[in-house]
Amino acid sequence: MKVIYSEDFNDVYASDPAAAAGRIRAVELAIKGRVTFVEPKPATKEDILRVHTPEHVKSVEREGVYEIAALAAGGAIRAAEIGLSEPCFALIRPPGHHASANSAWGFCYFNNMAIALEKLRHQGKIKKAFILDFDLHYGDGNVNILGTKGYATIYNPATQNRNEYLKKVQEVLAETKADMIAASAGFDNHEADWGGLLKTEDYTFMGRLIRETAQRNNGGCFGILEGGYNHSVLGKNVLAFINGLEVDI
Repeated sequence: MKVIYSEDFNDVYASDPAAAAGRIRAVELAIKGRVTFVEPKPATKEDILRVHTPEHVKSVEREGVYEIAALAAGGAIRAAEIGLSEPCFALIRPPGHHASANSAWGFCYFNNMAIALEKLRHQGKIKKAFILDFDLHYGDGNVNILGTKGYATIYNPATQNRNEYLKKVQEVLAETKADMIAASAGFDNHEADWGGLLKTEDYTFMGRLIRETAQRNNGGCFGILEGGYNHSVLGKNVLAFINGLEVDI
């Protein structure tokens, strides 16, 4: 499977946990040899301004992180483009699901998911999208930007019971009708990470459900990295999710 990745994502651009040294490298080492890495290009200003206000873009520039944030957004775009025809994953940072049109928090700067989906929709390549956001934290940026667009449905599972969580994801995806199924893939709800809820095999299960849903709708699917901060398990959890996306039905 193709995975969007650049060595630049290993740069430590801030002091937050998402930017920590070794985080992206841990994933790269876990999946290397099992995937084909694809180098991203930065998102253009036009792509970014389709989602964010000029004031917000200027604030990101002032923070000195515009280049890495634009590269992450470009990585999401590339994953979405490939995802139209085959499953794809974007191993990128900074994350994006807490970035709204004119503000951002939670280690985010630009909303990678919104930038990617808005570009596909602008090009007429998708009509409806569904986003499964299984990060520990509610993806308010995704909701603030895409929730008002009319073409995107966003689901953030909200329960502290593991079996109920997985059942809800399965039920929602079983009813989903969309030509693009996307995942804001945060791995910080793992039993060895901040959330302490999910097991590694659960990410394979959700990846498989996403792939099945895309196939049933004759559509595409992709995922982009959001959270996940325990470096010792992040790589195997991303690999588990990728393995689920690759399952042939």
